[in-house]
Amino acid sequence: MQTTISDLIGYAIRATDGDLGKVDEFYFDDQTWTIRYVVVETGNWLSGRKVLIALAAFGKPEPESRMFSVNLTRTQVRNSPNIETQKPVYRQHEIALHEYYQWPWRGGYGGTFGTTPLPLSADEALLDQEDSASGSRDDPYLRSTRQVTGYHIHATDGEIGHVEDFMVDDENWAIRFLVVDTRNWLPGKKVILSPRWIKRVQWADSLVYFDLTRGSVEKSPEFNPSKPISRDYEAFLLDHFGQSMHKKNDRDR
Repeated sequence: MQTTISDLIGYAIRATDGDLGKVDEFYFDDQTWTIRYVVVETGNWLSGRKVLIALAAFGKPEPESRMFSVNLTRTQVRNSPNIETQKPVYRQHEIALHEYYQWPWRGGYGGTFGTTPLPLSADEALLDQEDSASGSRDDPYLRSTRQVTGYHIHATDGEIGHVEDFMVDDENWAIRFLVVDTRNWLPGKKVILSPRWIKRVQWADSLVYFDLTRGSVEKSPEFNPSKPISRDYEAFLLDHFGQSMHKKNDRDR
């Protein structure tokens, strides 16, 4: 099922022995556009500390009760490595978390207990840590959904709006679409665009460039957040932009 990140913010987090807190935000891999971690606001029981928990620990979202269950105890979370979630999260932070919780380094992306959000072996991760320590890999590759919300979106021929939300698949936690608000160009219209159509991202400047024209976006179906995205709707959308990209590439030859 696909849902928006904004709908998941505020979900309660239940440990095996009591409440942990609530969902505050998510971190995603900027290469695969897949959610990897949840930032949990722990509230009064842990003095408001925010903790980072991998999707390896999460069960399925429970929409009716607005809750996630995690296969962790409150003591485990209390004693977990203290990672400052207001700053970039680097590979060495991930290694510390995975070593502490004994999360597996392979096995897929989220969904149910026992999966893992990190497609690296321990040896590969340690090599990556050495690169980071030497300064050769000091760029963060995990991005906060909260920080990327508001990024300006550009087509090949001009700006079209800004990131308002993210549509995720709760089976594999891939970001399927970016929800784009075009209010400054097409008043009142929202559209959804796949990360697969991104040409480049300028993270330092908060800019996302899509390999699409403004015309194709203008003619795309309007996104209605109150209606689920059906397979037919998604197929139509992919066909619409696929045809637009094909025509543009033909003209470029």
